[in-house]
Amino acid sequence: MEEYVLVDGKRLRLGYTTGSCAAAASKAAVFMILSGKRREKITLLTPKGITLDLDICGITMGEDFVRCAVKKDAGDDPDVTGGALIFAEVRKTGTPGVCIDGGKGVGRVTKPGLDQPAGAAAINSVPRKMITENVEEVCRLFDYGGGISVLITVPEGEALAKKTFNPRLGIEGGISIIGTTGIVEPMSEKALVDAIIVELRQRRAQGEKYALLTPGNYGSDFIRDGLGLDPDFAVMTSNFIGDCLDACRDLGYKGALLVGHVGKLVKLAGGMFNTHSKYGDCRMDILAACAGARGLGKEGVTKVLECVMADEALRIIGEAGLKDQVLTLLSQRIDDMLSHRCGEDFSCGAIVFSKVGGELCRTKKAGELLKIISEG
Repeated sequence: MEEYVLVDGKRLRLGYTTGSCAAAASKAAVFMILSGKRREKITLLTPKGITLDLDICGITMGEDFVRCAVKKDAGDDPDVTGGALIFAEVRKTGTPGVCIDGGKGVGRVTKPGLDQPAGAAAINSVPRKMITENVEEVCRLFDYGGGISVLITVPEGEALAKKTFNPRLGIEGGISIIGTTGIVEPMSEKALVDAIIVELRQRRAQGEKYALLTPGNYGSDFIRDGLGLDPDFAVMTSNFIGDCLDACRDLGYKGALLVGHVGKLVKLAGGMFNTHSKYGDCRMDILAACAGARGLGKEGVTKVLECVMADEALRIIGEAGLKDQVLTLLSQRIDDMLSHRCGEDFSCGAIVFSKVGGELCRTKKAGELLKIISEG
């Protein structure tokens, strides 16, 4: 792929995701099974709007199946899956529609709370949509009305997964097929923070006195559906919550309201203001400590520590009748850390939610800040 971005003055090449590889291999394989002809190149339109012309390799054309692969190109991003072959094996079925599953080297979800349900192949929603749309496009081209089964495999996947966080997240047996734009964009942390601060500076210059912050898309959805606010008003902090709070204070904002998923914001209670997993993961330790402080027994604390997702830990705490008490303590701890970080002259609050439980808790200043922001 010969597309580039400038990062800290360096020209870095873009790449494409495992999701794009899986979709392209699926598209090529369906073309071959319906036409009976080999296809060694395929064109794929990514969700980002960039068109890829990809080489197809590892082609096997059997009597009732076709299998082929696309090699993952991570560009200049340090990605452990760069160079891996992502295979798609397709077969005709009698049931209309596209059935997608993962085989060797594709992880299997074993815990709740991820993009896919427990038991499903770790092929995320956007790649599944890409595969389906591209397979259906080829089926229409050949006026084929039957069904297609797609099996995604990655021969090196199980070994590669050991270098990722998949085992800790409860994804076993391989890598995840991921990507929301289809494109891998290398970017330094400094460049990301600088870009966020530019947006905060622009909004402050336009007269905004209070900032609405959220780490990502889950927060944006909750701001819209749970709080009834326009998510476009929020600034996305990614994992750089501390840097963004510091910038708000330095830029002269009077305060900031942080809205985030419990899996992110629980880390604030432990003083982690960069929530990226590479800097640490204290989610279960904090929840276990809060639960223990509110009376959860040794066995329950042990179960919480063994969880991989915050929602599962909260389920265990809830079954012990301690959920409200624990969330109250958690909000107090987050409040203490926010106050310590931001100081007395900057009003800061947080609203914590989950996709399973909706709003879970809020710090003492959150309601007042929400009212100010809502009234504009």
